[in-house]
Amino acid sequence: MHRVGLVLFPGVQVLSLAPLSVFEMANGEIGRAFYDVTVLSESGGQIGTSIGAVVDTQRFGRQRFDTVMFGGATTITQSSPKLLDFVRKSARSARRIAGPCTGAFVLADAGILDGRRATTHWHFAREFRSMYPRVTLEEDRIFIIDGPVWTSAGMTASLDLALAMVEKDLGLDIARNVARKMVLFHRRAGGQSQFSALLELDPKSDRIQSALAYARSNLRTLHSVDQLADAVHLSPRQFSRAFRAETGRSPAKAIETLRLEAARLMMEEGRHPIEVVARETGFANRERMRRAFLRAYGVPPQALRRQIGVAA
Repeated sequence: MHRVGLVLFPGVQVLSLAPLSVFEMANGEIGRAFYDVTVLSESGGQIGTSIGAVVDTQRFGRQRFDTVMFGGATTITQSSPKLLDFVRKSARSARRIAGPCTGAFVLADAGILDGRRATTHWHFAREFRSMYPRVTLEEDRIFIIDGPVWTSAGMTASLDLALAMVEKDLGLDIARNVARKMVLFHRRAGGQSQFSALLELDPKSDRIQSALAYARSNLRTLHSVDQLADAVHLSPRQFSRAFRAETGRSPAKAIETLRLEAARLMMEEGRHPIEVVARETGFANRERMRRAFLRAYGVPPQALRRQIGVAA
């Protein structure tokens, strides 16, 4: 059995509890209690979350865990000496230690992240960098694994972190099945950007949202803006005008952004040849994809792949 300790504190953001659902679903998927979860706090007893819900906890002390995770918050607070002492003891005794969201600040306060790579919620990245110059912060990442120390972006990124733990412990198929049961769109790779192309485009109307969803599902076969306009029953001129008004971009530029996101994800999740990535994401050939990568990232696909390999 794999013992997991989740450490909370008064005012903890309620989504800090979300990873526990991943471990619960993994137990159900394999039909036995592989993960044994304990919710902890410095004083034990009831802990109020950021939304007012109360959680029962056990006082942390000499318990030993395979995985210890620290909750996050919507503000940065000073860690208590007892908490920092428990962080350091856990780093020595646990197989892995994790700081999702602002939990990374707790690990950094304890000195656990010195000389390591880490990430946190993008909103707190500048503050983190100024407070902990000895940590190599990669703010535009979903999660980062540096040896036994795991950190992640904020909010729902803790689910991606927990799913990666399940994959490490029980295999890729179990992690995929858990993601499906939790109705997650897909399991995001750790090196993936914290920002979604669809979220960044932020279309307002159902029609433009549908057009983008259609484009994302048909990147390989989508060859023109006319196809996209036809899919939502507008003339190309009407569609282009409405699309630019809602997103601030031309349809062609938006489609390229979706292709770039899909291509980068393919490279992060597998070792597909560049030609295959270009074909599957609609770039048609590697030269066209190379030019798009240079415009967007400043480096060609091969260089980005090397960076992903180093991060892995």
